[in-house]
Amino acid sequence: MRHAKALLTHGQHYEHMLTDGDNAVEWNGTQYDLDALSWAPPIKGTVYGTLFNFKGEVTEIDFNKAPYQKPPEHVVMYIKPANTINQHMGAIPLPEGIDEVQARAALGIVIGKTMSQVPEHDVFDYVAGYTVVNDVTVPHDSYFRPDIKNKTRDGFCPVGPWIMERSEIENPDDLEIHVYVNEERVQTNHTGNHIRPVSKLLADITAFMTLSPGDVVLTGTPENPRL
Repeated sequence: MRHAKALLTHGQHYEHMLTDGDNAVEWNGTQYDLDALSWAPPIKGTVYGTLFNFKGEVTEIDFNKAPYQKPPEHVVMYIKPANTINQHMGAIPLPEGIDEVQARAALGIVIGKTMSQVPEHDVFDYVAGYTVVNDVTVPHDSYFRPDIKNKTRDGFCPVGPWIMERSEIENPDDLEIHVYVNEERVQTNHTGNHIRPVSKLLADITAFMTLSPGDVVLTGTPENPRL
């Protein structure tokens, strides 16, 4: 089952809805076509991003120069704060002086229970489900620290439209990733190209910080993001 929040045509409040297909959702026993709805982000917690978790991304960046001299050994993270959260099909405002942005597709892991120091083999007991996130970013050249300024602009984190329950995804490390711009597919990758698979990533993160129900962890974005 998939969970979503949507506004019915002529409605005034976003309602929690369920769907088991791609063309309609159900609310109070009534089916509604997707075109009749305006979506709200289906998440409520903090969104944590992960950098350098795709093999191709690390390969294309020259980490051997100063200041670090080598690729990062530990998880590199950043936050997409509340001002960035956007709805499915929501408009993304271009900041003043910015002509283009990158579309960066990411798998979002939605946390279902408080996680702290969870071993890798128990990780999925704490996962509620999965969603799709566009980690919109202003193009930049510096990779030696998370460029917060270019990732945290208003509306820079469209999410959803729905959260798929954990049971619907047999293996989150075996999913195709596609990016579409103006209905044209411009990028394809695979979560099998993660450096840290989902279980390892969440175990490494919860070794030093607590994740709360509703939080979302982005597993990373592929190399060569499209404008």
